[in-house]
Amino acid sequence: MHLKVLFCFSFLLLSAGITTTDAAHTTFTRTYDQRILLENGLGRTPQMGWNSWNHFGCKIDEKLIRGTADAIVSTGLATAGYEYVNIDDCWAELHRDSQGNLVPKTETFPSGIKALADYVHNKGLKLGIYSDAGSVTCSNEMPGSLGHEEQDAKTFASWGIDYLKYDNCNNHGISPQKRYQKMKIALQNSGRPIFYSICQWQNNPATWAHEVGNSWRTTDDIADSWDSMTSRADENDKWATYAKPGAWNDPDMLEVGNGGMTTEEYRSHFSIWALAKAPLLIGCDTRSMSNETYEILSNKEVIAIDANTLGVQGVKVNKHGQLEVWAGPLADNKAAVILWNRGDSTRHITANWSDIGLNSTTVVTARDLWAHTTRYSIKGHISVPVKSHACKMYVLTPQ
Repeated sequence: MHLKVLFCFSFLLLSAGITTTDAAHTTFTRTYDQRILLENGLGRTPQMGWNSWNHFGCKIDEKLIRGTADAIVSTGLATAGYEYVNIDDCWAELHRDSQGNLVPKTETFPSGIKALADYVHNKGLKLGIYSDAGSVTCSNEMPGSLGHEEQDAKTFASWGIDYLKYDNCNNHGISPQKRYQKMKIALQNSGRPIFYSICQWQNNPATWAHEVGNSWRTTDDIADSWDSMTSRADENDKWATYAKPGAWNDPDMLEVGNGGMTTEEYRSHFSIWALAKAPLLIGCDTRSMSNETYEILSNKEVIAIDANTLGVQGVKVNKHGQLEVWAGPLADNKAAVILWNRGDSTRHITANWSDIGLNSTTVVTARDLWAHTTRYSIKGHISVPVKSHACKMYVLTPQ
């Protein structure tokens, strides 16, 4: 199917709405400023950091978390914007203590979470933690927070936690709206600002979670493969109009550097996530990443698209077979454009100005965000060869 989304830049800048046109020429408009958001002052741009799950699963301990924080600082990833160091599932003992409190595993976190938070904070970073809106977490190795929301939120705050990833396993069939709302209130009453990441994609959370959390999952878990990554991109794209500063669609964490995709595929992964204003949560081992992985994760020009102050999620605007154009508006009347070749051979891809809401006579400069080069005086369209499973990413600036 031939898809187009036309961005009207002046309208976007005035009212932050998007008009979308499909092949049947039906149109709808959504204005963002009519929605009520969770206002905890966090997530004005999509969250950036690291999470333990994709690479390590349950094989985590305090040495890993400290070493990861060290690496994020020493490699310069912290200065690129990565700030959260997030512990995922399996950090707590299976049973609470006699007062009903969560207990860090003595074998793997003997110093306790507060000491770990102090260490991470002293590095200039923030510490995140994981729980579940059910009785037991998804690993079945530690308790969830269902029925303990106020107690756990206060515990997290007392430890100095800055981020909560809140999962959806073993939930006893209670609606997610009820369970996630209860933790929202508990976090608000905890006395500490804590970023609230909703890790559930049932019941169309994009339609309700903006009043509850700072981000919400739009897809099933990602895997370190081309098919998984591309399908998550497509699923997330459906919910683009619901994203806004303070409230973001989340197609799951980054797999860049975990070894299941090529360098070009990982560049595509990172580019699409940045255009889609997705959370940029590193999922590899930052202590031993390759130069290619670091080059992708530290590309400040691509990161700047994710963190652009306009806060409008880019979308797929044109598709011919496996050749796609994705685009989105940026502040200062600029546009970000990705030419993405999902096919098996090198092909030319063209982005016409009509695809992205520019007048056909508009002259732009095109900044290539991966080659770090600039082309001047381009009018009407941009067309380049793109390798298989690779992309080209540009910022277009009208002259």
